Amino acid sequence: MHLLFALHLHHRFHGPHVDYVGVGAAAAVSWIGVAGVGEAALIAAGIAAGRGKVDISSMLFVAWLGAMAGGAAGWLIGFKGGRALMTRPGPLYRLRLRLVRRGDRIYEKRGLLAVYLAPTWMAGVSGMRFRRFIPANAICALAWALLVGLGAYFAGPSVADALGDVGTIGLILIGLVAAVSLAARWRWGRPSR
Repeated sequence: MHLLFALHLHHRFHGPHVDYVGVGAAAAVSWIGVAGVGEAALIAAGIAAGRGKVDISSMLFVAWLGAMAGGAAGWLIGFKGGRALMTRPGPLYRLRLRLVRRGDRIYEKRGLLAVYLAPTWMAGVSGMRFRRFIPANAICALAWALLVGLGAYFAGPSVADALGDVGTIGLILIGLVAAVSLAARWRWGRPSR
């Protein structure tokens, strides 16, 4: 509700162009890696569009462009800074190299899913090629903008609760899969005597 009120005040005193710039900037920040900012702004914009305050198609386009720009910036940060940091000699060097190699394999095999689920800077750290990252980023940003923006447009404020539930359930499932795979690796990965 606070975001909707803030969006309404901006729209009333500064015109609708501020709404579009704010959603685009929030989407960019979110896709660089600051979780929640873009979703909150896009939910508020979707609700405002449902009430006729802004145009939903323009808002979705701006959110998509912002997410694309933020994703590219996140990839560049990860590629230039994160990978160098992870491969630098120091504490836990072998573990960090093993994690980078594993990340490289994940992004090579499941790049589209990894770009959607993880912050984009991780694609850069994992060495995902830029020419492969850009189309994956475009598709994932579009799916995100449509899911969140249209969800808020049609479902209203309840979409925030639904997205929160999906995120919580997803984290629980990822944790369970990780625990089962570690247990299986420990159980069957030991050398037999």
